[in-house]
Amino acid sequence: MTTIIVNDEQDLINKLVSYIEKISNDSIQNRGKFYIGLSGGSVVKYLCECLPRVDTDWSQWVLAFCDERVVPEQSEDSTFGTYKRELLPKVSLKESQFITIKQGVGAADAAKDYAEKLTAAFNNSDYVFDLLLLGMGPDGHTCSLFPGHPLLEEASLKVAAITDSPKPPPERVTLTYSTINNARNCLFAICGAGKADMIKRILVTKEDLPAARVKPHSGSLYWILDEQAAQHL
Repeated sequence: MTTIIVNDEQDLINKLVSYIEKISNDSIQNRGKFYIGLSGGSVVKYLCECLPRVDTDWSQWVLAFCDERVVPEQSEDSTFGTYKRELLPKVSLKESQFITIKQGVGAADAAKDYAEKLTAAFNNSDYVFDLLLLGMGPDGHTCSLFPGHPLLEEASLKVAAITDSPKPPPERVTLTYSTINNARNCLFAICGAGKADMIKRILVTKEDLPAARVKPHSGSLYWILDEQAAQHL
């Protein structure tokens, strides 16, 4: 695990540019494609600022979501909808490069369909993302994997439905740890004093919280924190 502490949010965005540029270009050079998993929340803001500055072959990107809310794309709660509005106009990506959840169905059907789409995109059911960009909630959750939830122990499914999310909206689709920890790179990008106590609990006292279970088997794990988030380290 690598912990990188930067001055502020702008420095974090600059660091993301360099990491995403290097990982994407290495992936495209070595394997012909770049498979990336996006998150919602504050990560959207960072990526909408940093991605337009990345020098890459956009045509070889395949974009999926670490989790997604089961809501219409037009909803403010839709992660894909937010990227569609705020990112697509700024970069040379096509909407068809995003793997999105099925509209108009419940979480179980959406999760099954999403797993089938990922299998088609990877040409197998062993999804190895080149990079997962992760956020962390103030309760230590990541993706839609929440403290104390049975999904933390899900071992057979690569993609799972959640219908009782403690944070609204309740219906979501999420990658499970078997997919997350199969990635080549997992990167947390976190700013703000509001996350500092949880960062300490995960990185210093090493409590068993959802974000602490992100440990790629044979990949790299990065925590990029601003000084406020890292103040208790």
